[in-house]
Amino acid sequence: MTDEDDKLKKEKRPQQVYTLVVEVGRKPGDGLPEKTTGAVLIVYASGVDENEAVRETVAILKQADLAPLDVSGYGTLDERITAGNEIDEEERALMQRVLDENSVVIAQMTPLYD
Repeated sequence: MTDEDDKLKKEKRPQQVYTLVVEVGRKPGDGLPEKTTGAVLIVYASGVDENEAVRETVAILKQADLAPLDVSGYGTLDERITAGNEIDEEERALMQRVLDENSVVIAQMTPLYD
C-alpha cells in the first residue's frame, strides 16, 4: 500500500444532512397519544451517507421507546433543491443545526389513527 492509499482511507467524508420520513408503530411507553396506531416523523439526520443517517435515526428512536417500522430517504439539501423542493429558512436552519451538532432532529410528528 502506498502513502497515497493510506491518505485516501484516512480521509473523512464530510457529514451531510438527510431528510428522512419515518413511520413508527406502537410500543408500551412510547408517549404517543392514546388511540393512535403510530405516527409519521419528518427527521433531519446527519451522516456521511444516507445509510449512516438511517442507522443513527433508528437507533435514537429505539432509545426513545419508539418502534420504527419504515424509513424513506428524501436526500440531502442539495438533492432536494435539484429535485425542485422549496426549502424555507426555518427548515434550512434546522438542517444547519443538525450538521453543526452531528445530530438527529425530529422536525414534525403526525399521529396516525385508524
